[in-house]
Amino acid sequence: MLRKSLSVVLGLLTFLFGGELLFRALPVSTATSTDYYVDRNFLTYPSNHRWITATGWDLRNVQHLRANNIGFVSPRDAVPDRRAVALIGDSYVEGSMLDARDRLDQQLERRLGGMRPVYAMGSPGTSLLDYAERIRFADERLDIRDFVLLIERADVRQSVCGSGMTEAPCLDQQTFALRFERRAEASQAKKILRHSALAQYVFSQLKADGGRLAEQARLQFSPATTKKSDPGANQPSRPAAGACMKTVDAVTGMFLERAVPHVRGRMILLVDADRNAIRHGLAHDDPCRQRFIELMRNAGAIVIDTDSLIRTHYAASALSVDVGPYDAHLNRLGLQLFAQAAAAALQQPASR
Repeated sequence: MLRKSLSVVLGLLTFLFGGELLFRALPVSTATSTDYYVDRNFLTYPSNHRWITATGWDLRNVQHLRANNIGFVSPRDAVPDRRAVALIGDSYVEGSMLDARDRLDQQLERRLGGMRPVYAMGSPGTSLLDYAERIRFADERLDIRDFVLLIERADVRQSVCGSGMTEAPCLDQQTFALRFERRAEASQAKKILRHSALAQYVFSQLKADGGRLAEQARLQFSPATTKKSDPGANQPSRPAAGACMKTVDAVTGMFLERAVPHVRGRMILLVDADRNAIRHGLAHDDPCRQRFIELMRNAGAIVIDTDSLIRTHYAASALSVDVGPYDAHLNRLGLQLFAQAAAAALQQPASR
């Protein structure tokens, strides 16, 4: 019995060791090591950190990334410069699946004739109130006047606490009171596993969820129970229009309160559209999105509703503006449309 157990353990260790060697030879995503390095209200990568990112089990879109001196993916370090433009958003701005020259910051900088540096401050898994913190940082630490924000369609509603898409500031779902819920530090075990290529492949490429797997295992070995059928159990929840409007008003109001005092030039918003619906000629109406655009325009922001840009593109071309059917991020062509619109807005005389 002991010999059999030892054989099983030895076989398992051999398998794990072989898998580790195999995946170390492949461009598997490596540890990002994000933390609150430069500001207590938003996450960044370590300064000058280098890592690899890839998409899916078959390792598509491999990129070797580097963080600049303030911890964002950018080919240039950020220094105080009132001519600079801060480009703020989530993974759409970071563009980690694209070549550096195809990302929004580089395309925008070229559209500006190389006369103004563009500092990309994109962070995956973030939302509108997080952007206000980066605006504050860019004003206080980098003397930046002009800001371009790429607003993803879920950025407003994901600014409530518990969405999983905030780094610190968020609004209580019931009272809309401002709270700061910073992400917990990774456990020691997780920090160790980050350096395992095999573990990175399982959790980053295959997107395995340890918590979900543990729960499934628990249910598998738990006594069976009978539950009444719930026909709506698997249907995605959709907030009522009234609740959505209240969220938009509260989140936008808090964003303006925290961001506007730090904008001494222009705040330009590129508001993403339902690109999939537009591409397939489907009717779509989002009153909450329109409400956000209205509130921002009333506050003096320059809002570029990209719905018309996408419609014009698909009226003339069948080329997709998405990375692929497996990834709805904007590709080089889509970002080119956004960069052109943002550059045109920046080149207009300032109204203040």
